[in-house]
Amino acid sequence: MEPTQLETALNEGLRESLKERFKARRSKIEIMADILSVARGGARKTEIVYSANLNFTRIDRYVPFLEERGLLENSGPIYRTTKKGEEFLREYQNMKALLVT
Repeated sequence: MEPTQLETALNEGLRESLKERFKARRSKIEIMADILSVARGGARKTEIVYSANLNFTRIDRYVPFLEERGLLENSGPIYRTTKKGEEFLREYQNMKALLVT
């Protein structure tokens, strides 16, 4: 069954709205995904701050949260994304693709 013009317009509007939302302020999930992406190959806190476009106050809130849940590990000054963190990133990308496309 073909979608009506109204359904098509509503779907397009929703899609555009979601795209705009992803361009606007980042959600907590997006910030966590950015941190985990930067730390994939190992990164110092300063590198995470600059690459994920955050400040040190924010990092100091998110890093312990991610560590407690086993998504990020710390060995000395280096932070690395764990296997569980990689799984989170895969699921996040899948969810984002479903919502935006």
